[in-house]
Amino acid sequence: MRVTVLTKKGIPESNTKHAQGGIAVALDQEDSPSLHYEDTLYAGAGLCESDSVRALVEDGPLRVEELIRMGAHFDRKNGKLAFTQEAAHSRRRVLHANGDATGEEIERTLIAQALGEERILVKEEQFLLDLLKNSKGEVIGALSLNELTHELEIYLAQAVVLATGGLGQLYCYTTNPEVATGDGIAAAYRAGAQLMDMEFVQFHPTALFIPGAPRFLISEAVRGEGAQLLNAQGERFMQDVPGKELAPRDVVARGIWREQAKGEVTLDFRPIGVAKVPRRFPMIYQTCLDYGINVLEERLPVAPAAHYMMGGVRTDERGRTSLPNLYANGECACNGVHGANRLASNSLLDGLVFGGRIVEDIVNTARAKGSSNPQPRDIYAEKDEKLPEAGQEQIPLKREELQELMWEYVGIIREEEGLKKAIKLIRSWDSAFIPEKEIPQLELKNLLTAGYCVARAALAREESRGGHYRSDYPEINTRDLKHSIQARGTGDVCTIPVSRVD
Repeated sequence: MRVTVLTKKGIPESNTKHAQGGIAVALDQEDSPSLHYEDTLYAGAGLCESDSVRALVEDGPLRVEELIRMGAHFDRKNGKLAFTQEAAHSRRRVLHANGDATGEEIERTLIAQALGEERILVKEEQFLLDLLKNSKGEVIGALSLNELTHELEIYLAQAVVLATGGLGQLYCYTTNPEVATGDGIAAAYRAGAQLMDMEFVQFHPTALFIPGAPRFLISEAVRGEGAQLLNAQGERFMQDVPGKELAPRDVVARGIWREQAKGEVTLDFRPIGVAKVPRRFPMIYQTCLDYGINVLEERLPVAPAAHYMMGGVRTDERGRTSLPNLYANGECACNGVHGANRLASNSLLDGLVFGGRIVEDIVNTARAKGSSNPQPRDIYAEKDEKLPEAGQEQIPLKREELQELMWEYVGIIREEEGLKKAIKLIRSWDSAFIPEKEIPQLELKNLLTAGYCVARAALAREESRGGHYRSDYPEINTRDLKHSIQARGTGDVCTIPVSRVD
């Protein structure tokens, strides 16, 4: 079986590359998959799917050991794997590499494997435009825009896997790279795939907060090693919260948000130890120096930023979506493993575990069906949506307008009036915005689609749970554990019950 990998920019550019803290896995003798399972359920605030979580924690050790055999080098202490602790973990189970460059090391290992495999063809600078289907509604390929030639290209396949990452660029403050514009989620929605739990966007509590600097991520592991959050008066404002600085991310993010209304919030690295900081967090230490702050001598200003999408294209525990032959993995997918609030450092493990399961399912399905590759004649062209009427004015929309709207009304704290305003504006912008064949405009169109889905789901969920907080519905609804489901052309957001039985 041959595999073609289409990547939006260069193959290294992804959220994985920027992951600092580590990868959570129960490999330490003081730990177990059952403890990892319980911690994941706790962080997920009642919306985790038990089958997916069991797959994550039980397959995880095998996948990480496989990664190590491929050549991944994780930090060690006295010859043994070194583990750290992050928010909502009951054990030190987070592996890290080169101090705070774990994602980069994992990515390096996997890229080397892929480029060394003759059956894998990697094509860079390919922007996903849409998924291709046949007359039966089965996905048979993808339409892309070659960013180098500006030509449209068609790729046909027996199976298509979306691994397009998140949508952090929906917000004006994000830890995500510029490529995270929700392209795969938007394309799947246009193709008719179901989306699930789109209201659950995780805002990382601690990102660098300096005028003129990007919201560079300050890893959870910094607080895991002892760094303290302080308010404008120099007080530890998380002291009375269960878990303190290592409470679930949504709790810490809202705590910082409230304190910021009174003054600056800072992170004090000095309790970690001045000798340990440069060794344990070399990238963070140097980046802060580059922006004029020596964390060994002064406190670092921090603030929340959009970080991770818990929702996405709905899949089962094998990565299968609601459309035949279409799979989704990683941040663009939603298999219920993260629930309403992802447990720190479970994201890299998510990609490894369910990526492996997707490969197994595709191979087994191909063997059972013995199907041949689709042909160009199989492509079924659906009718386009209604275009703006002749003479209708098209607004000169800028990405920053959407980002600021989402941050204000569909951000850390939400309420009905603001959500309705956001939905109305996004719909009006989307209907009047026809993108040219230019990447920034195509990205903006995808962000409009994704933003609309996030806002609709947030309006429909009249409770506060995990990463979704409604000031007009501040309590969690303990009697009604449901996922939100959306699909193009189906009208309102609907719900399905959580299948967790324990």
